[in-house]
Amino acid sequence: MREIRVPRLWTNRALVVFSVIALFAHPLLAQEGVPGAPLTPLPVPNVPIAGSAQPDAPLPSGAIDADAPTPPAPGSLIVNVGDKPLQASTAIQILILMTVLSLAPALLIMVTSFTRIVVVLSFLRQALGTQQTPPNQVIISLALFLTLFVMSPVLDRVNNQALQPFLSKKIDQAEAFKRAQEPIRGFMLKQVREKDLTLFIEMSRIEPPKSPEDVPIYVIIPAFMVSELRIAFQIGFLVYLPFLVIDIAVASILLSMGMLMLPPVLVSLPFKLILFVLADGWYLVVGSLVKSFT
Repeated sequence: MREIRVPRLWTNRALVVFSVIALFAHPLLAQEGVPGAPLTPLPVPNVPIAGSAQPDAPLPSGAIDADAPTPPAPGSLIVNVGDKPLQASTAIQILILMTVLSLAPALLIMVTSFTRIVVVLSFLRQALGTQQTPPNQVIISLALFLTLFVMSPVLDRVNNQALQPFLSKKIDQAEAFKRAQEPIRGFMLKQVREKDLTLFIEMSRIEPPKSPEDVPIYVIIPAFMVSELRIAFQIGFLVYLPFLVIDIAVASILLSMGMLMLPPVLVSLPFKLILFVLADGWYLVVGSLVKSFT
């Protein structure tokens, strides 16, 4: 019979994953005890050993005890799942935390200034005609740091009003989540256009809110994203205009000189770059983006 060998790297990874699952699932680690107290050892199943008779109820040769626990297969892993509500709630919290971490990039895009910044920077690169310069990693990194700069007052309020009291166990999770929403809601309501907000309120078929605080968060987020895309396209149009003029001028000159086979984009690229550098383009673009949120 052909022997199948599993790569050692995947075996080690599987052992690490199962060990972590066993640590979280084991009821002894979820108990609230005195720090440093010894743990109760795991119950060892009473497995009948072949060739030995049980003292209480000897079995005839060849008979199988139906009440005896089934011995584990060689190389198997036994996970003892706890039955206490505390252990179940802890497992659910870990599952929710992992889900939130996987959705963190989407949350960053939805409720912050990242959308407007990254769209404008992409328009700038296309207007320059540099194709992949700056690369996507540079644009995303610059957009992330500009987002942190713009959102720093909001993040400070979330930290002071929700995160620190929750870590100090002064408030529970529900109250911390409610307090964390207030600064983010205020930022989005300040940037959202009233027309877009009214559109999503009508489509959600809810009662007209009496104040901005009554608008649900699931209505504010899509309206905020649509408003951010509208403003980003407006800024992108203004960024495109000077470079479009250079492209038209270069194309006209080449056409008048009879150079039909020479691409105008190739000739206009140096002129666009020197114009962008002389006008201090990064200073103007980044400054306009940051000031558009104030």
